[in-house]
Amino acid sequence: MDIKEIMDRLPHRYPFLLVDRILKIGEERIVAIKCVTYNEPFFQGHFPGSPVMPGVLQVEALAQAGGALLFSKFPPETREHKLVYFVAIDEVRFRRPVIPGDVLTLELALLRFGGRIIKMKGVAKVGNEVACEGVFTATIVDR
Repeated sequence: MDIKEIMDRLPHRYPFLLVDRILKIGEERIVAIKCVTYNEPFFQGHFPGSPVMPGVLQVEALAQAGGALLFSKFPPETREHKLVYFVAIDEVRFRRPVIPGDVLTLELALLRFGGRIIKMKGVAKVGNEVACEGVFTATIVDR
């Protein structure tokens, strides 16, 4: 899935859209990527001379990929009337820094979907190395 289709699913836009491509999407799992470049605006201040992608933005990239997975459960004509809000993020761990040139692979799997509360397990990797992981709790609301 290319960037145009991603923008049809997610409300995020530059400079806060953190999913570049969706490689696989199924009923309960998504695999997406974020290509991290030196041109990202956050690298100007985090940290000059030693750029590192902020952990909170790694978590946000995972959340956005998770949102794309959840939006896939709705017909296209109703997506614009829905928002995904993440209400909790638990067990987050950062295992390695993410730097310019890295390709961050975002993998999320549904743990629970039903009712108002949705849970997903997310892992962000660079190659085979885990960069960030956590458990995401979300709800879907009407706009």
